[in-house]
Amino acid sequence: MTVGRTTAAPTAAGALTLGVYGPAPGMDRPAEAATAVTLDSDGAQAAVVHGWGPVVAGDEFSYSGPPDPAKWTVYAGPGHAGKGIRSPNALAVGGGVVTLSGDAAGTTGGMSARFANQQYGRWEARMKTSARDLQYHPVLILWPNNNSSPTCAEVDYAEGTANTTLIRFNLHHACSGPGFQTRAARPLDTTQWHNYAVEWTPAGITGYLDGSLWFTDTNPAHQPTVGMHQTVQLDWFPNGTPTKPSQMQVDWVRVYK
Repeated sequence: MTVGRTTAAPTAAGALTLGVYGPAPGMDRPAEAATAVTLDSDGAQAAVVHGWGPVVAGDEFSYSGPPDPAKWTVYAGPGHAGKGIRSPNALAVGGGVVTLSGDAAGTTGGMSARFANQQYGRWEARMKTSARDLQYHPVLILWPNNNSSPTCAEVDYAEGTANTTLIRFNLHHACSGPGFQTRAARPLDTTQWHNYAVEWTPAGITGYLDGSLWFTDTNPAHQPTVGMHQTVQLDWFPNGTPTKPSQMQVDWVRVYK
């Protein structure tokens, strides 16, 4: 599976992005130059803060070897936009985490959850990165089941970009046009552990960072119309300069009702 990527667009009308760790809506362009801030490395969990109840699916990565094939489909094939390679050898579970590695040639990894292929729910994951190359983008995504959505739905509830001092939330709700996504961006030191969560209900989509609200979109036209599932990816965006090997690690992925 090749998860698509798109170019930046302004925040669409009818949505609201809330600044918790950064500037107010419409001001995330100036934040591109901001210095990353370090939050509590043992940041709060949205599930605890907001009382989501028991975990119903997920992976604690409390084993060693490849990702559990009963829980994950590991990517094998061309990389994002056909650049580089997604290799099963780029993922390894050990020490209580799954590590996705990207090398200097653009060989990297990704995986797609077999669990919680559903419409609506709550997902939370704990992630950190190495001091990564700007050409490697870590991302936690809700992706359409069967890789198909008439609106090109995609919920990037934690996405690193070429600006390594930021983390973004990108909700894709159209296949093209000037308003195909709503988004938020916050300065953050992603080399520290942080907890990223997304809550999807009939009322809309809400994002949390270390338990605190930082994104919400309640526009009915922006909501996915198909079931979605978790993916974890370290995507390569080559720019013609040498690439420094980089990593992302995920401590756990948890799904709540």
